[in-house]
Amino acid sequence: MKFTEALSIADLRMLAKRRLPRVVFEVIESGTEDEFALPRNEAAFRDYQLWPRYLVDVSRIERGKTLFGRRYAAPFGMAPTGFAGLFRKEADSMMACAAADADIPFILSGASIEPLERVAAAAPDHVWCHLYPARDRAITTDLVKRAADCGREVLVLTVDNPVYPNRERDTRNRFGKPVWQQKWSTLIEAATHFGWVTEYLRRGGFPRMENWSRYAPPGASGPAVAAFFRSQSPSIVTWRDLETFRALWPGKLVLKGLQHSEDARRAAEAGIDGIIVSNHGGKAHDPLPAPLHSLPGIRAAVGPEMPVMIDSGIRRGSDIVIAACLGADFSFVGRPMLYGVTAGGTDGTLKAIDILKREIDLSLALIGCPVFDDLNAGFLFKPEALNTPPTREAAPVSLKVLTQSRNSV
Repeated sequence: MKFTEALSIADLRMLAKRRLPRVVFEVIESGTEDEFALPRNEAAFRDYQLWPRYLVDVSRIERGKTLFGRRYAAPFGMAPTGFAGLFRKEADSMMACAAADADIPFILSGASIEPLERVAAAAPDHVWCHLYPARDRAITTDLVKRAADCGREVLVLTVDNPVYPNRERDTRNRFGKPVWQQKWSTLIEAATHFGWVTEYLRRGGFPRMENWSRYAPPGASGPAVAAFFRSQSPSIVTWRDLETFRALWPGKLVLKGLQHSEDARRAAEAGIDGIIVSNHGGKAHDPLPAPLHSLPGIRAAVGPEMPVMIDSGIRRGSDIVIAACLGADFSFVGRPMLYGVTAGGTDGTLKAIDILKREIDLSLALIGCPVFDDLNAGFLFKPEALNTPPTREAAPVSLKVLTQSRNSV
């Protein structure tokens, strides 16, 4: 199969897996500890069913969405994904260009291989910046200044990794270690992926994180820069630090990683412009809830005005529709975009975007909601209401009961 023939994100995943050595592909797939959060994130969307309304004119579908005063062509964007340049050279710039072509936002990871200045120049109207605060606050301040100097309007601050997570699979795979410290079985398996290995060798081995190389010791190798980046964790951010970030950043400031409704309420009071409900795609801490289950509580805590977004576990356009019914203004997608760029570069990323756009359009048509902005909890079906028999004390199940959304867990 060629990436142009892919029918689903799962097809692109299969193609990415074919291209990459196992140990590299598992950098995309891995989570933390026992990795229960990974299937939990995806399964959360299966907890909900869409309740269709028929005899509606769905000849024209409108999936556009306005966020921070900007109208985008779709209600989703690309989540920050670290080390994308390891999977394909210049992957960050490729994804940025695809975002511009598709008219959706792209959040450049704070763990990117390419420098933010280069990626921002590739798609100046569609790149947001993502920040991992460093233990050395001078580095953090410089990263924020660089984002402002590039004209970025949105800064996404991750707060769900106050300490470095326990990513056991990556550790077992010796991710980030020099070639001479890898197992022979790993090297032999990698050699069967000729296209990727050729690209890897041509650029001199493990790519340097150019966004961070200026802060590492002079002449540091790719693995050494990655080790320096990791050494800047833990960088514990408190509510007092958040006040500093709010004063330092002139544009829109978004907090990524919140799941507790009280944290969301407090963030709103601190002047935050938006929230991304997230568990880092299962890469933060294994026992955390699926963000979709936390979403309704966050929405209720901050009210209808603040933009509330979500990532983690999205694999279908219908997942984005379900998230919107539960209160998400926008969704961000991570691994599916990595599958796309790995399989086919910029065009592969556009293929992933087109798949999700097509699935959103199809889902909207099949539930009788031609305008994405009109989605609400009334399009969610609550099957347990049907299994509650009427009693003398309770009236029969009504339409009003059935249209209530599923309570969050």
